[in-house]
Amino acid sequence: MRNVYDSILKGEKIAILLDPGKEIHADVDGIIRHSTNAGVAMFLVGGSLVSTSVSNFVEGVKAKTNLPVVLFPGNAMQFAPNADAILFLSLISGRNPDFLIGNHVAVAPMVKLSGIEVIPTGYILIDGGAPTSVQYMSQTMPIPASKPEIAVATAIAGELLGLKAIYLEAGSGAQNPVPAEVVERVCSAVSIPIMVGGGLSTPAQIEAVFAAGANMVVIGNAMESNPTLLSSW
Repeated sequence: MRNVYDSILKGEKIAILLDPGKEIHADVDGIIRHSTNAGVAMFLVGGSLVSTSVSNFVEGVKAKTNLPVVLFPGNAMQFAPNADAILFLSLISGRNPDFLIGNHVAVAPMVKLSGIEVIPTGYILIDGGAPTSVQYMSQTMPIPASKPEIAVATAIAGELLGLKAIYLEAGSGAQNPVPAEVVERVCSAVSIPIMVGGGLSTPAQIEAVFAAGANMVVIGNAMESNPTLLSSW
């Protein structure tokens, strides 16, 4: 059995987000091949709007790499028992009960029965400069990037509730990534691992996030645009 959580704890890891809903538009095979060769830690699978079989997509990814495949579900319908682990995401920056607990109740029996590794994760949406899919689909407002104290208080609440990780998200295709100051202040306030995604596309941006204390950086859209991105760094 893989221990994905231990891998996240080790820090300074890169994960690649694969969106099954974009499979016909992106070179998924190329992304997997180049990312694996570049030494990434794992692949995340999920998206805000997915209309294909996530289980079939996970099976296809696992056929092309030995790296862990971890669910990053946008809703309860995106559960796939053949993945190695699931980020059991609760959108703690929002106030929509469906994304705080509702989807979780709907899928919980299946998750427990599957025996999959579960990583309870507080999902915190930070304003990335433009409306995002997750903002629209979840009907929640992001935390202003200029208000790190709100992100800090939210992350602390997540830790006190027993969550095992925090995911700071600027949103898919964000104009601006989560500011390094926000990452640093959240990392300083909690003892659980911090993952950061959204709008990260350059070595300088990634290095800044790691320097701020993040355990893991997640890259999605940038790899869809250029599957060889990591190979050129």
